[in-house]
Amino acid sequence: MPDSSPDAPDSPAAGAAPATDRAGIELINVTKRYPGQKTPAVDDVTLTVPVGEIVVLLGPSGSGKTTTMRLINRLIEPTSGKITVAGRDALGLNPTELRRHIGYVIQDAGLFPHMTVATNVGLVPQMLKWDRKRIADRVDELLDLVDLPPDQYRDRYPRELSGGQRQRVGVARALAADPPVMLMDEPFGALDPITREHLQDSLLHLQDELGKTIVFVTHDINEALKLGDRIAILDKGSRIAQFGTPQEILLNPADAYVEQFIGGGQAMRLLRFSRVADVPLQQVPEAAPGDDADAVRDRLGDTGFAVVLDERRRPVRWITAANLDGVTGPVGERGEDVADPIRGRNTLQQALETLIQSDHECVPVVGRGGVYQGTVTLATVQNAIREMRRTAERAGAGA
Repeated sequence: MPDSSPDAPDSPAAGAAPATDRAGIELINVTKRYPGQKTPAVDDVTLTVPVGEIVVLLGPSGSGKTTTMRLINRLIEPTSGKITVAGRDALGLNPTELRRHIGYVIQDAGLFPHMTVATNVGLVPQMLKWDRKRIADRVDELLDLVDLPPDQYRDRYPRELSGGQRQRVGVARALAADPPVMLMDEPFGALDPITREHLQDSLLHLQDELGKTIVFVTHDINEALKLGDRIAILDKGSRIAQFGTPQEILLNPADAYVEQFIGGGQAMRLLRFSRVADVPLQQVPEAAPGDDADAVRDRLGDTGFAVVLDERRRPVRWITAANLDGVTGPVGERGEDVADPIRGRNTLQQALETLIQSDHECVPVVGRGGVYQGTVTLATVQNAIREMRRTAERAGAGA
């Protein structure tokens, strides 16, 4: 369990994202003062967490990460300011009701040891007075989602699980009532590196499917770069040193503190943490199984191939002029099955590894729900790295 004591001063959001109608969470001029303390624990913080994004609060111990998170679900009451969650005034709601609609994951999961996995996961739906069958179905659905087969795990107790398995149960419990917002307070901090990386990958996969608004607290820069759509780097002394995307922070650290905090090796980190979705993708001709072969042949042009998409715009096959030779009517199931696509959240390093192992010169890229977004090639990765270097050089020249 994380330490329950209040963190040291937090910071105003210098450079925070502007407020928008799509804000999943907004903190506006939020301050927290504890009796007897000379300085506020949180001092006039303004921060926007966009809908469907993971925003990481990153900083050393005492920088106010956990205090800020606990203000959002009112485990700690602010002294002043405004907090909105999913468009609702959090301070105007009953705190218990608010928390039932916010998933909360802490270090070591915080499971009740005397309850089975199923009972732990079903706690919030039970409080919301769901019927037994609905709760049981939801528990099984979520255990499947976090790769814990229900028939093997629903009747176990927390003591019978590994640390990584307990954290998966904790995530399932946080998702039980399908909350729009999740708060994750160093959830993987106590795990060994291999388990930690595996759970990070699992979280990104879940986020691709579910698109929750997530605030994630960590002190690990590599974890922040891997998970965060945006990162708020917190310094001691009530200051958010920088708020931006991983690329922005790596390419253009705001000050000496940020530069020291992120450390060296930016070139390799750009490859390791830059996402495929953040670089220009190559577009190739598209087709559907019901399209006329003559029409598809006309689309191929110089490319020589097209990607066949199903009714949900998921890539299923490559089709070439040779596949259509002499064909009339719909293209049907002609062509060659695509390999597993790259997800937009995959890194350029992962894309490069996939391309090296692929029999094709390009691999399809998909977003949420497996929807096709474009293709990535070796040239895509090379051009992205080249542009990053130019950006870094320009930033260095302007410093």
